[in-house]
Amino acid sequence: MIHVFNYKKNHYIYDTGSASLHECDEKTAAYLNAVLAGEKPALSEDDVKQIRSDVETLEGEGLLNAPEPSAYPVKSNEVKALCIHICHDCNLRCRYCFADEGAYHSSREFMSEKTAKQAIDFLIKNSGNRKVLEADFFGGEPLMCLDTIKNVVAYAREQGEKYGKKFLFTTTTNGVLLNDDAADFFNREMENVVLSLDGRPEVHDAIRKTVNGKGSFDVCFKNIKKFVQSRGDKSYYVRGTFTAKNLDFSNDVMFLAESGFDSISMEPVVTDIPDLQIKKEHLPRICEEYEVLCEKYLDAYKNGRGFNFFHFNIDLEGGPCLSKRVSACGAGNEYFSVVPNGDIYPCHQFAGNRDFYMGNVYEGALDAGIRSRFASSCLFTREKCGGCFAKFICSGGCSANNYNFTGNIEQPYEITCAMMKKRIECAMHILAEKKKLAAGR
Repeated sequence: MIHVFNYKKNHYIYDTGSASLHECDEKTAAYLNAVLAGEKPALSEDDVKQIRSDVETLEGEGLLNAPEPSAYPVKSNEVKALCIHICHDCNLRCRYCFADEGAYHSSREFMSEKTAKQAIDFLIKNSGNRKVLEADFFGGEPLMCLDTIKNVVAYAREQGEKYGKKFLFTTTTNGVLLNDDAADFFNREMENVVLSLDGRPEVHDAIRKTVNGKGSFDVCFKNIKKFVQSRGDKSYYVRGTFTAKNLDFSNDVMFLAESGFDSISMEPVVTDIPDLQIKKEHLPRICEEYEVLCEKYLDAYKNGRGFNFFHFNIDLEGGPCLSKRVSACGAGNEYFSVVPNGDIYPCHQFAGNRDFYMGNVYEGALDAGIRSRFASSCLFTREKCGGCFAKFICSGGCSANNYNFTGNIEQPYEITCAMMKKRIECAMHILAEKKKLAAGR
């Protein structure tokens, strides 16, 4: 299938079968849109003849209307990763927090070192022939349990050596407790660190407040800035969240970029809180803002101030193999979440939902029915994705997001889909512009 779209005055054709992106003129775009709609193009015969000739040439080269590739999802019974909820407590009270300000709609508690080590044992035992395993320390706020994390990482390294496994560790922090000791440890041991910062001070402080109701920007920004400066070439992301209260979020992304952060993510909020929730009526404004951000991003790139923005990262020529892209994220099948008492859930966003309780690390067994449900889930079981141009890029969306808004992991949430499609179109425009710059045009 082909997708014809325009970005301002630029016109593009994306072919899902060949993953080819073509820039075209306005007449070609009009012709293809008419054909797709089953209408007669409002063009002269000469124009139609020339455009048909160009289309046939691309078709002959396998770059347009190419058959969509077939691929089987990559599924395995070998566990590859755990999200370890090292604590269900937090030193902030962010209004939009999906995790109930760190408590996950239950009691505030820390994971014991014994349970965390048991989670590592569970991962190793269920990893089969996998040599590389991943553990993500999550919360709440993981730095409230730094000593436990240190001991568990040392234990995992020791056990990994014993059983021939290599561990990759990541963590997410709000930065309040990110001191020199924590920074040194993260720089030694963490493959990636996600740092929560929402952008401009007034935006951050309006939502991300301390337990006593004060804004947290000053301490978070200072600690995160110092940490990133110490990080060297190791991976990190400064991750923000935008809500209905800051639909001008391009200004927050640029604030972060201009503050010296070169790996940035700005995610739409996932909440049903009325004054924060992203609603259908916000979509035109949000799509417009992604274009604003796209222009600012390209301007920074052209002027030697380029940065990495997560949602503008697509690779049409390489990237993950097709089998992985149609498989979705692996939650509930190869990746699981472990809460402080050792209970297991498909991922951190399902944590605490007893309908998705899968077992406990002390018992070792996983609920076969729930695991089978997630193992069988993939792009092809999400029927609404079949006619979407973005399907081989987004893989059918987040199962938890789908479930939380539609009640079905296989039913994509239309608001998330709309934002995803717009981001992908902007990312494709960026690819085209970067190629022009590389070619000196």
